[in-house]
Amino acid sequence: VNASYTIYPSAIAPEQNPLVEGWDPLKAAVKLAHERGMELHAWVWIFAAANQRHNAVLDQPADYLGPVLSKNPDWAILDNEKRVFHKRTRKAFLDPANPEVRDYLTKLLEEIASNYEVDGIQLDYIRYPFQDPKAGHTFGYGKAAREQFQALTGVDPIEIEPKDQNLWRQWTDFRIKQIDTLVKSVSQMLRQKRSELIISAAVFPMPREDRLQKIQQNWEDWASRGEIDLMVPMTYALETEELQKLAQPWLTKSSISSALVLPGIRLLNLPDIVAVDQIQLLRDLPAPGYALFAVENLNDNLRGILTRTQGQEEPTTEVQVPYRQPFLAAAERYQALQQEWSFMLANNQIVVGEPDLSDWGQQADTLSLLLNRLAEKPSMMSLLSAQLSMSSFRSRFQTWMFGQSVEQPYQVQVWDNRLEAIQRLLRYGERTLQNRPLAGRETATNEVDITEGLDP
Repeated sequence: VNASYTIYPSAIAPEQNPLVEGWDPLKAAVKLAHERGMELHAWVWIFAAANQRHNAVLDQPADYLGPVLSKNPDWAILDNEKRVFHKRTRKAFLDPANPEVRDYLTKLLEEIASNYEVDGIQLDYIRYPFQDPKAGHTFGYGKAAREQFQALTGVDPIEIEPKDQNLWRQWTDFRIKQIDTLVKSVSQMLRQKRSELIISAAVFPMPREDRLQKIQQNWEDWASRGEIDLMVPMTYALETEELQKLAQPWLTKSSISSALVLPGIRLLNLPDIVAVDQIQLLRDLPAPGYALFAVENLNDNLRGILTRTQGQEEPTTEVQVPYRQPFLAAAERYQALQQEWSFMLANNQIVVGEPDLSDWGQQADTLSLLLNRLAEKPSMMSLLSAQLSMSSFRSRFQTWMFGQSVEQPYQVQVWDNRLEAIQRLLRYGERTLQNRPLAGRETATNEVDITEGLDP
């Protein structure tokens, strides 16, 4: 769903994208993806309902509100100067406070989950339009929002300014709650309808308070409450150092450990060598994975580099997706670490003396045994054993690696980051173990993660 147009023939949305009328691209895409052992996640613009750039492509007037808002003008939100379109992004948004809007969006997502064998749904534009309260530009003044807030406080929010600190905080909290309410209800509906469906969200990696003031996107709480499986922060940067600044804080934040955080890399205008550098950076950080945006920018040269360095075009073994098989992914990643350590020890490239070497080896083998047992037969008991072993192992790791960290500090940090990533997979697996059945190693499937962060 893009700017209110569905790519498929819908009984809920008023209009299919006219560029694909007469066929069902979503049905075809699901079939093609599954034939190739890939997952397909439906990408849905939630509150962004019209786009003047799209209007030009479709030969519509610049001020066309799109198929939904043109039929329901009261569903729109306005800025504080009563404009519908954002003056910079040239997009128009639905009012999250309007119960008719929430009902429409819920039915639309239910239709996708019911009628198509998609493997997941990604929520994009799950926020208010960008604002700058300090510069006097704010959004959210839909008919329903103004009426509800005035009923709660006795004040029309369009009369409030940021200098009215108490009322402004209430107005900000009111808007945050509207987004949170939809995320919660949609998550519950989708999980009841299809428990195996993966729910992801494309989100902004701005500092929390700044983000709440500017777009009212409270995604840490969605993650901590288990409403979203995959958070895809749009950590888009042309420089690898900037990517690290954007991504690292969210990869070490314990409050969102019940969801997997997949930082995004935007390939547009990014030299191939920088793209590879950014991928390696995320592999060195405690990230369970990453998202590439977008497929159209994945050129032949970069695809060739990834094939040579990240895997094979035709895998000889089954590829495990961490969000489907978190315990199996944890065991396999730890096994890869052990193989690296064994190789380096055999070549005298690790500085660890006795008795630390023996202690490290014994605990490493114990952890491996427990992770493999958990992957074979997931249970809360085996998970607890693996988690306790991992915590004990990590508490001693820096002591064992003291000599190595003097010689190779970055290498030791990367190893610790990979242990952290494995630990996060265990935490994510704990939530999924409680909420939905997990397959063991013997029923793992050949799935490929093609999640993309969007919302440019």
